[in-house]
Amino acid sequence: METYYSHLNKTERTLIKDWKNQGISLRDIGCRLNRSHTTISRELRRNLWCGRHYYIRGTQELYERRLKQRAQRFRLKTQSIRCFVHRKLNIGWTPELIAGRLREFDSYKYVCHESIYQYIYIEAPELIECLARKHRKRRTKNPYRSTVEHIKNRVSIDVRPVEVDERETVGHWESDSMVGGDRKSGLNVIIERATRLVNISLVKNKTSRATKTVIIRRLSKHPDKLVKSITYDNGSENVLHQEINAKLGVQSFFCKPYHSWEKGSVEQVNGLIRRYLPKGTNFNNVTTTEINRIEKRLNNRPRKCLNYQTPYEMFRLASGALAD
Repeated sequence: METYYSHLNKTERTLIKDWKNQGISLRDIGCRLNRSHTTISRELRRNLWCGRHYYIRGTQELYERRLKQRAQRFRLKTQSIRCFVHRKLNIGWTPELIAGRLREFDSYKYVCHESIYQYIYIEAPELIECLARKHRKRRTKNPYRSTVEHIKNRVSIDVRPVEVDERETVGHWESDSMVGGDRKSGLNVIIERATRLVNISLVKNKTSRATKTVIIRRLSKHPDKLVKSITYDNGSENVLHQEINAKLGVQSFFCKPYHSWEKGSVEQVNGLIRRYLPKGTNFNNVTTTEINRIEKRLNNRPRKCLNYQTPYEMFRLASGALAD
């Protein structure tokens, strides 16, 4: 018996015809070809003419026609699945998120993410513009390296409690800054580690005073029990972390220099934000309404790491609090 299945070829079909005409049994033919006898039986059943004759040329042509039709099969066969995929791609979901959401909440419509990619590149190339990377070959993203500044009373991420590292409880946040094209305006991004709830705020300049103000304003809207610690990088905008700690009653932790990947949750969401606000965007031309729309869209976006739940759903489930 063959270990790996492969289709019968023309030589094998010729031998099948000759041996069948000699009255050799299907089991013996299968043994001679190192094939299962059921493969031989199925081949004859599908290709006998008038229930009696087995023609090599006609059988091979039928096989090639079936193979060609199979290779040209449509992906996403139902209209409802195609509409769902189009709609979610247009609001920033990835094929993997779409597939995961269907599997968890609408399994009878489930398609794998690879089928969605094939559908996009073969049948709907106009949707390539909706993908995170709009080119065919995926590229590795190099991590951003911030400038190390001296920050007083830094507490290393190495001493951060295990429950924070393992995302066991809600209330531990990561903070980062995104700089605009004018090198002055920017965004402050803070994300809750366990639920991935994100708060995005415009800042007129990337200063420690502006950063402190927006962090306190956003996090003070959440119940005290849901704001326990904040993890930063070593950017100069974070030098007032002790004032934030005193105001919010939290602890602060800092990544090692040039180790921004140690706060990977906020770095990952920064990449999602860049899909809406590419590098070089002048944030002076971006309104608070636009930022709120992006924030809401990201918080309603299912995450693979959350078993395809959304940050809003997980935050409310874990805390019972409103995600302002």
